[in-house]
Amino acid sequence: MTFKISAKGQPGYEVLVGRGLLDELDTSLGHAVKKVLLVYPEGMQASAELIADSLIEQGKQVWQLPVADGEDAKTDRWLSIAWSSLGQAEFSRSDSVVSLGGGATTDLAGFIAATWLRGIAVVHVPTTLLAMVDAAIGGKTGINTIEGKNLVGAFHEPKAVLVDLDTLETLPKLELISGFGEIVKCGFIRDPRILELIEEDVNDARDIHSERFAELVKRTIQVKTDVVGNDFKESNLREILNYGHTLGHSIELVEHFKWRHGRAVAIGLVFAAELARLSGRLSDEVADRHKSILKLLDLPVTYPGDKWEALYQGMQIDKKSRGGILRFVVLDDIAKPGILEAPTKELLYTAFQELAE
Repeated sequence: MTFKISAKGQPGYEVLVGRGLLDELDTSLGHAVKKVLLVYPEGMQASAELIADSLIEQGKQVWQLPVADGEDAKTDRWLSIAWSSLGQAEFSRSDSVVSLGGGATTDLAGFIAATWLRGIAVVHVPTTLLAMVDAAIGGKTGINTIEGKNLVGAFHEPKAVLVDLDTLETLPKLELISGFGEIVKCGFIRDPRILELIEEDVNDARDIHSERFAELVKRTIQVKTDVVGNDFKESNLREILNYGHTLGHSIELVEHFKWRHGRAVAIGLVFAAELARLSGRLSDEVADRHKSILKLLDLPVTYPGDKWEALYQGMQIDKKSRGGILRFVVLDDIAKPGILEAPTKELLYTAFQELAE
């Protein structure tokens, strides 16, 4: 299945979803590309070697850049190493970066491409569920700082995205389940059928070989492509994709980025639902449905209560804040997202107590 993303004012790109798609990488890069920087986590050396060999057979020169696993790769240190590699190899604007790995690798590789010569092509080959449905789609790139997650970044559309479901075969179960945090989010903000598919048969939904799983991936990507296509630089509509992320990102910061993103977002979804319920905007039924579906998937719905003050401080630097005023994406109903602006600290604390353990 092929998605065409064409954001306003942008050239657009294709997202291919299927199985056995790695052979399409050379085609996605295009004949004009002569040099490729392949960015991947150290643990994927064997897969990277296979891809590099294939590209070399197609006449391309390949430089391999193994980086740290997970969020540890999203630092200025790895960015500097990448810039040096590109400079020494004399990469031009007609050359390309390829990412192979999860969301952190995708974010880093995208930012490398966005910043070299003010922007060269990048093709993403996501290998985790989270990266497939979220990080690789939409053109957001970035690295972390001590002060917070993704505070340094750029909007830079990829040339193409290859979502090869076969690459999930060796993905650890916890990593797979984490990806469902973003899938559930998209169900609540835009496509209720996603929630139904999970609730009807959660085991089938988590089976990477099932048609139900493939449909969930495709529907989630469709949600993101629809939103991004109408608001590439997050001036309005795209903000709904941050549902659950204000607290979620704060959890990641407090936990020194050791928590999986999807698990942090799951707690953030429960928090946002409680905020909306307490504000009189969301029914008990829909608010409670957040917890029930996340529990079905074995995603967390509680968090230690003694970390509230640290979480509150973390939310103050959230990218969605404007003029020092906190803003939360909340629901008025399923598929009816809105904004809650400047909630009091008392309201935030009360909502947090509903999930504190």
